[in-house]
Amino acid sequence: QVQLVESGGGLVQPGGSLRLSCAVSGIMFSFYDMNWYRQAPGKERELVAGIASGGTTNYADSVKGRFTISRDNAKNTVYLQMNSLKPEDTAVYYCNAVADYRPHYSAYWGQGTQVTVSS
Repeated sequence: QVQLVESGGGLVQPGGSLRLSCAVSGIMFSFYDMNWYRQAPGKERELVAGIASGGTTNYADSVKGRFTISRDNAKNTVYLQMNSLKPEDTAVYYCNAVADYRPHYSAYWGQGTQVTVSS
């Protein structure tokens, strides 16, 4: 079955760094666009960063210059390097895989990993 397993979350002080990983199995990873979303308490889930199957990246304005998304197709893993973390980055971070080859479309989600930025 398809599995997306996030890791690397935790508690970090403002200004610190974390690296999230999402290990993917059960799909042809290299064909999928990979995204990181986050959801803070009482807020809607929002797109943080994405990396297309071809390697093109995009970022939310709130994280540009601080976060970097990357992928390793040999390891079926996507990463999110988060630097200069702020308290407002506190959220559950979710890994998402999307293959949009209409009419064929599939999307999968991980279970999420908590990131807390606090002193």
